[in-house]
Amino acid sequence: MGLRPGRKAKQRQKAKAKVSRKYLIETHGCQMNVHDSERMAGLLEGAGYEPTRDDRDADVIVINTCSVRERAEEKLFTRLGEIRHAAIESGARPVVAVAGCVAQQEGVSILQRSSGVDVVIGTQNLKRLPMLVEAAAGRPDGAGATVDIDPLNDVSFPLGIARRHDPFKAYVTIIEGCNEFCAFCVVPYTRGHERMRPAAEILEEARQAVAAGAREIQLLGQIVNHYQAPDDPACDFAGLLERLHEIPGLLRIRFASPHPRHVTPRMIAAMRDLPKVCRHLHLPVQSGSTRVLRAMRRRHTREDYLDLVDRLRDAMPDLALSTDMIVGFPGETDADFEQTLTLAAAARYHSMFSFKYSPRPNTLALKRLPDDVPEGVKTRRIVALQAQQKRIQGELFAGMVGQEAEVLADARSRRRAWELSGRTSGNTVVNFAGAPSWIGRLVRVRIAAANPNSLRGEAAAPA
Repeated sequence: MGLRPGRKAKQRQKAKAKVSRKYLIETHGCQMNVHDSERMAGLLEGAGYEPTRDDRDADVIVINTCSVRERAEEKLFTRLGEIRHAAIESGARPVVAVAGCVAQQEGVSILQRSSGVDVVIGTQNLKRLPMLVEAAAGRPDGAGATVDIDPLNDVSFPLGIARRHDPFKAYVTIIEGCNEFCAFCVVPYTRGHERMRPAAEILEEARQAVAAGAREIQLLGQIVNHYQAPDDPACDFAGLLERLHEIPGLLRIRFASPHPRHVTPRMIAAMRDLPKVCRHLHLPVQSGSTRVLRAMRRRHTREDYLDLVDRLRDAMPDLALSTDMIVGFPGETDADFEQTLTLAAAARYHSMFSFKYSPRPNTLALKRLPDDVPEGVKTRRIVALQAQQKRIQGELFAGMVGQEAEVLADARSRRRAWELSGRTSGNTVVNFAGAPSWIGRLVRVRIAAANPNSLRGEAAAPA
């Protein structure tokens, strides 16, 4: 019989075991999912876990999911099958948690399709992740799983907990959930109703991020410009921009995504008058046809949208616009799609995210409208839209050659080790030669060449 370890030996073993626990978070979807993963990473590290990039080395694997686009669920179950197979081969079974929108949407049905899941945690319950993971780690295999998807109204989160993936840019959530209920959109069903964070909490998080090195803050919310501070009735979205603008050391402010019908004169004036607010606006339109927009429950018309674009560009001639567009929505005719093409041509977007319509669970379109546009027609339409957008984007980029732009250098270029990469205020990627010490600083760059999706420039040393 071996000797039993003494108290100090037990403590050392316990400390070593605690330090050696590792986690891996795989993120799919939008910027809010990325920021949720940053928060979950901080929570797990606070519970004693260390990050790893190798799923074979992980004690905990979290799949943070998105359900906005088609096949998200199938991709999830494919990945869960891969994790389960690897665990069988290695004999080391990690705790597996499914988080995010698919978790909120599917709930217990995830367990019915995959026996390798230990925790299903909804979008509003992320603060409970470490506790649920610890409970799962203490259960024998096959002893059941935990599903925690009950909606919560609390949108607070421990300040400073996020493990930000970018040292110079910080996401800050200002709104959770959405009340719009666009016919195609699953977000109100996965993120819940609209809940605003207190302005004081937002500002403190932004100050902490800047103190830690962030130079750009990006505000997040399903309808970010509908913000109204619950702790200060005088603070609307424009007021929040004004208060953020006063933070010393902050160089840039971005936000995503606004809704056209909540763009107010005060918001336009704030964007125009506050130098730190970037001259880029992601303004989702979804369709160029008023008839289709009505079916989508977008609550704005083609004419409303184009009038807004004119007012924005009157105030800020250098404003860069981007958008989201859906083709093949139920009932969309060739004439409707032609209106999408002409609206996009009139708006002249610097970039566009375009998608073929696919029915999403629980949405009004799934319940009320037949998916009656043939797949081949959807494909032809999106190819035509993307070809037009490529031409417009190429013309806009070519028009920037010879101009100077202020670029926030944020990384080394992916293609050349001696190059840096950054974005203009208008959110266009620029690659240029520069010293690593310039990263995190604003650099004046003369645009020398235009590529399909980025620019190349020649930089002067930052001041």
